[in-house]
Amino acid sequence: MIRTRFAPSPTGYLHVGGLRTALYNYLYAKKNDGTFILRIEDTDQKRYVEGATEHLMEMMNWAGLNYDEGPDKEGKFGPYIQSERTETYRKYAQELLDKKAAYRCFCTQERLDEMRLNQEKQKKAPMYDRHCLYLTEEEVQKKLDEGAPFVIRQKVPSSEVVRFDDKIRGKVSFAGNTIDDQVLIKSDGFPTYHLANVVDDHLMEVTHVIRGEEWLPSTPKHILLYKAFGWQHPEFAHIPLLLNKDRSKLSKRQGDVSVEEYIKKGYSKEAIINFIAFLGWHPGGAEENEIFTLEDLSSQFTLEKVHKAGAIFDIEKLEWFNWQWNRKRYHEKLSAIAKEIDPKVLIENPKKGEFIYTFDDKKNQSAFSRKKAETLLEICKDYIDEKYKNDEDILNKTLVTVEEKILRNPKEINENISFYFGIGEYEKELLTHEKMKVDFEMAKTALEKSLEVLEDLDDFDSEGKIQEVLLKLVEKLGVKNGQILWPIRSALTGLQFSPGVFEIISVLGKEETLNRIKKGLSKLENQ
Repeated sequence: MIRTRFAPSPTGYLHVGGLRTALYNYLYAKKNDGTFILRIEDTDQKRYVEGATEHLMEMMNWAGLNYDEGPDKEGKFGPYIQSERTETYRKYAQELLDKKAAYRCFCTQERLDEMRLNQEKQKKAPMYDRHCLYLTEEEVQKKLDEGAPFVIRQKVPSSEVVRFDDKIRGKVSFAGNTIDDQVLIKSDGFPTYHLANVVDDHLMEVTHVIRGEEWLPSTPKHILLYKAFGWQHPEFAHIPLLLNKDRSKLSKRQGDVSVEEYIKKGYSKEAIINFIAFLGWHPGGAEENEIFTLEDLSSQFTLEKVHKAGAIFDIEKLEWFNWQWNRKRYHEKLSAIAKEIDPKVLIENPKKGEFIYTFDDKKNQSAFSRKKAETLLEICKDYIDEKYKNDEDILNKTLVTVEEKILRNPKEINENISFYFGIGEYEKELLTHEKMKVDFEMAKTALEKSLEVLEDLDDFDSEGKIQEVLLKLVEKLGVKNGQILWPIRSALTGLQFSPGVFEIISVLGKEETLNRIKKGLSKLENQ
């Protein structure tokens, strides 16, 4: 059976790269009917943060990455917190000492610093010079008797070439003389990652180690440890680095790197998981769909589809995923509401992301419109300025006209609806549009003629009626739609970008619509 693990350090928050590692391990296990393990690697006591272990477990549960074994779950391979397994690591470190695959190092920090400084001056790679490897047994015993502090180092066979097949990167090899004699047990008695992860992965019967590319240079050290113990090493898969847009390594200096920050900013769980999954993986093929549930990902994920090249962390793509998920949930809810109002409702999906709900009964259509507005209000209610809540009827009408903008970014609701409640001053040039062939004269004609036909219209609740009279005007004048509709829309909103003219007029009503068109005309009086 395939067994994977996510083994984070409890340092305070969950890095987006950590979530991706957890996700890929979870997906690979689930795709192959395997077991997913959560193991806490807290052997670096200097970096340990109180409460971080509990927080990590909460974040895993939040993400839906339900682990089969872990600190708070029964499992025959526990405990799953490394600080509770220190005796086990010491036992295996002693085994390495007995096999001459490791040795004690008594070098002081001062000596190590001086050694590295000399290596830098000579432009050599920083590696331990094996000073203590050549101590006699008597010299070692004497230092032990004196109580001298020591670490235990791995003895790397320098003449050996370590080769392995990485599930993502293919054949990889490292020359032994380029591999440092890694510290396995620190002077405080705690193991380093290198020893602890090898021992735990073996004892917990982990079959696949899926981790970040930054651990690739450490893999030969781990393989040599497996060999020294006489164990079969697991399969390795090193997933690509996460990069900023400038292709530098993703870091807090250039933006948020914790999952918690993105949750606080209002990104949904589904969007974050979907986005993270595509940072280095893609299902391939002609399938254009990128909206995947966790279950969808579990059924399609393979390591063969994980890329080697670094993955760009593009916040705009996360925003797009968030928009798509907001839209998906919104229309699922609306569809349920529509069917509840009238089981015979016609729901059309003419293009991706667009839905049209048609009712035979006008009362049902009105009831649905109210529910639609209520649903939109629920999405953006925390961000709406109190002054816009005084007239609920007007507010509900405005929300429906900026539906997509709410779904894309509910935080921008105020700037998207403010023009309905009043417009400030704007330059008369806004009423013109060079590409649409709307000069001042055309703008004046459009506003004058539209004022005439709208003054004669009584039904301002029907967008269809408003559309009918204005398009008849376009036809009568023998011009293009934009030559009439652009000046009207600009006069009604004072903005370059806004909802459609017919929607706006329906919301504003007759009196306000006519007043705003007259105000626009007054700006053109001297033209």
